[in-house]
Amino acid sequence: MRERKSARLLIVDPEQRVLLFHFVHTDDALAGHSHWATPGGGLEEGEGFREAAIRELREETGIEVADVGEPVGERRFVMRLPSGEDVISMELYYGVRATSQQLSRDGWTAHEMKVMAAHRWWSAEELRGTTETVYPQQLLEMLERARDA
Repeated sequence: MRERKSARLLIVDPEQRVLLFHFVHTDDALAGHSHWATPGGGLEEGEGFREAAIRELREETGIEVADVGEPVGERRFVMRLPSGEDVISMELYYGVRATSQQLSRDGWTAHEMKVMAAHRWWSAEELRGTTETVYPQQLLEMLERARDA
């Protein structure tokens, strides 16, 4: 099984809420599955985790930063891609403080436009009380580490 490396972002607004996207799959190998997850994505050829985090942040939100600092969490697990391929996913998470909730979809790919159905800024209380599927499962712990960094 091949390894897929990706950089994910814990974007926190001035009200201490984290940005999550709602992914809804309708016509791929994950059809019928929906979940909320942090922005981010796979590393491109020759790219490191930090560079990917900065690029993904800009592409998926329109937010531009010079650096993302040290990772505040990581996750390694078997994941099924929309293509149906199973991969070992290696994710590093980076904390980013957003100065506003203004987002841009200008950098989204056609696939992102299709599966990223909504976004929402979640408080810790809302995350603790939701019955929705949210990834990563240890998001609250990562947010604590990001606040302390």
